[in-house]
This record gives sequence, structure tokens and C-alpha cells, in this order.
Amino acid sequence: MSDPPIRCERRGAVAVWTLDRPKALNALDRATLEALLAAASDLAHAPDVGALVVTGAGRAFAAGADIAEMSALSPAGAEAFSRLGHQALGALEELDIPTIAAVNGFALGGGCELALACDWIYASHAARFGQPEVHLGLVPGFGGTSRLVRRVGLVWAKELVLSGEPVDAETAQRIGLANRLFDPEALLPAAIAVGETVAARGPLAVAAAKRLMQQGQDADVRTAHALEQQAFGLVFASDDRAEGMAAFLEKRDPAFEGR
Repeated sequence: MSDPPIRCERRGAVAVWTLDRPKALNALDRATLEALLAAASDLAHAPDVGALVVTGAGRAFAAGADIAEMSALSPAGAEAFSRLGHQALGALEELDIPTIAAVNGFALGGGCELALACDWIYASHAARFGQPEVHLGLVPGFGGTSRLVRRVGLVWAKELVLSGEPVDAETAQRIGLANRLFDPEALLPAAIAVGETVAARGPLAVAAAKRLMQQGQDADVRTAHALEQQAFGLVFASDDRAEGMAAFLEKRDPAFEGR
């Protein structure tokens, strides 16, 4: 029996997923996408997890979709493969908890798209990002033409997708693709640390705020404001809100219960 393509671990309240196909540079084949989809489903029903970090084993985060597997696909099979990628990355994106990509090396094609499906990206100084599909006569297939535009803007997205050329970590940070850069050995601890920070916040408020931002980016501003007003009233009715305010006034740390 082959080893699972993803290692799912816990560091306190933080879940850590490690893509674990280092000999293939963690390329995203069907088995890996199915494992991502299953892991996201499991995590959606884990109330004691407050954040997720996604990273890769070896010298790559994920070097792209698995070209060896894709080369044998028919057009219909390719569309189905793209659909599976969208399902897996969509399930990751829709998690209530904050998700952080810890990009330790190559994040190309599907690997870049996986990082984009996370809420934000921490990167090693050795990281490289790109959407090289046009080198193969292809287009991005796992959300790169939409999430990349939303992350870095249309002009930078066009340069990355249409040229197929990668950018280094410093450029990725400058254009808004990566939030922060770290030395390689400090990357994963930093991502887990920020996961612990957000896991200590009010879970209902964190989930609501994440949902509002994701819904609001596709809505007109009046609709986004109306959604925010409604959510503000709903979280005000929670036990967590009462505990958070009481803890602030009493100058102590809050004990949130997600209620």
C-alpha cells in the first residue's frame, strides 16, 4: 500500500497539512487532489481546530499538476481533472478557519493555485511562484485565472499567466502574492505561530469575518455593507461576544467556547 500523499498533523489548535510526494516535487495528481478534498471535509467537522497551515515536503511546495498523469488524458478527462482540482481547492477556500500557505520552494501552476486558495501566504526567501501552463500549450486549470487576478490585480496576473515566467519571493511579496518572507528554517514555525494567534480569537467572529470578506469581494459595496451589518448583529448575540467584552473590561484573557 502506497504512502498517503498528504500528512495531516496537529500542533495544538493548528492543523498542518504537508504535501508528501517530494520525489515528484509534490505534484498534484488525482490522488493528491482527492486527499485534499477528503482532508478539507474532515477539517470542516473538527471544532477544536482553529487554523490550518499547508506546506510541502522537500524542496517544493508543489511544482504543479502532475504532467505525467495529465499527458494521458482526453479532453473530457482533462475537464474532469480540472473540475476535481476546483472542488478540492474550493473546499479548502471555504473552510471557516483561517488557512495559511507556508510556501517553502516551488509553487508553480497547480501549486501556485493551491497557495492562492489559502487565506494568505507566508513564503521562504527560496520560494518561486508562477503559472507556467502556457509553456505546455495549456491554461491554468485549478483557479489561477480568477484567484490570481483577485490577489495581485489584472495586470500582474496577465504577466504571470501569459508569459508563463516565474517570480522570486521578493517580487511575490512586492506584488501582494506573498504576505511575509522568512528564512527557510523559520517559515513553518512562523506560519504555525500565526495560526495559534488566530486560533485564540473568537471562532464565531473569525469565521463570520472570513465569510464576509469572501462574499463582499464579489458583491457591490451596498450589499457588502448590508451583509456586515447583519453579521455584526448575529455575533453580538453570541456567548463569545459577551465573554470577549467581559474579559476586556476585567483585563484578562477571554475563554471562547464557539457559542
